[in-house]
Amino acid sequence: MNRNIILCGVGGQGIILASRLISAAAMAKNIPVMSAETIGMAQRGGSVFSHVRFGSEIYSPMIATGTANLILAFEPGEAVRMLPYLEQDGQIIVSAKPIMPITTTLNNINYSGEKMIAYLRENVKNIYVVDTEKAINFLGSAKILNIIMLGFATKTGALGFSREEMRKQIAEKIAPRFHELNFNALDYAFK
Repeated sequence: MNRNIILCGVGGQGIILASRLISAAAMAKNIPVMSAETIGMAQRGGSVFSHVRFGSEIYSPMIATGTANLILAFEPGEAVRMLPYLEQDGQIIVSAKPIMPITTTLNNINYSGEKMIAYLRENVKNIYVVDTEKAINFLGSAKILNIIMLGFATKTGALGFSREEMRKQIAEKIAPRFHELNFNALDYAFK
């Protein structure tokens, strides 16, 4: 199983933890994995993206343009930014909830994300839009957006790991006091 996955969004959304959970799931199955993160101005709401590659004959952590099987996008505008990386029949799983970039705020520009989702729908055959705002309201915490997105990626089969395999990584990599909340976030997609 060879997979090239890009996770993208803005600082504070838990992208790095999500990429580490995916990498750990691959390692648990003795699948060679490489990953690389670019965090840029993450603390200021800037772009964050992570490349995760696993399978045989992986020699670099960076994903070449046009070769990503999956873009797991925590923010619609960042999904559009990463679109050149997606392979022709690749899949995008994207949060419908936009986060207004700092540059947009400073320039007093209105950004709703709806245009970004519309653009993605026009240009990507295999797209799944997640109503993360509804999920966050139901679960009661915005801090689990990353696990909500992992849940949907797991449910669609895009990651190549089962819910139980992802749950095991959450149990091993996240502090026990946060297990129940994160397990609920993972399971939300399966309701």
